[in-house]
Amino acid sequence: MSEQEQKNKELTRAFFELMDAGDADAIADSYADDGYVQTMGNTLISGRRGKEETRVFAGGILSAFPEGLKFTIHSMTAEADRVAVEASSKGMHVSGVLYSNEYHFLFRWRDEQLIELKEYMDTEIVTDVLCGGVKPE
Repeated sequence: MSEQEQKNKELTRAFFELMDAGDADAIADSYADDGYVQTMGNTLISGRRGKEETRVFAGGILSAFPEGLKFTIHSMTAEADRVAVEASSKGMHVSGVLYSNEYHFLFRWRDEQLIELKEYMDTEIVTDVLCGGVKPE
């Protein structure tokens, strides 16, 4: 593994620590100005968001977990500017429902800033818990 690939894995681990801490500003500050996150699927939270939109959006999602949303990294693979992560999350949603999901994340880094994050997860769980059962039209 190259030194840069190792650094990208360290940046990815640090990003998960920010998510565990619920720090939406620090999460957004991890992105390059042209960076974005793309949440896959067809849910109310699916779509592509740039850095500043991510700052607001992440704050909204994370605030729905008063006790925090904790992520566990199960595996991580780095190649060139990409880091692939298999992970899971668990947290008590404000609705009183335990949110537990499985993910695949693809991170792309440039100059120690996030330029692309693709998030794949069980969209049925997202709809049921995060979106209160509401689906897009």
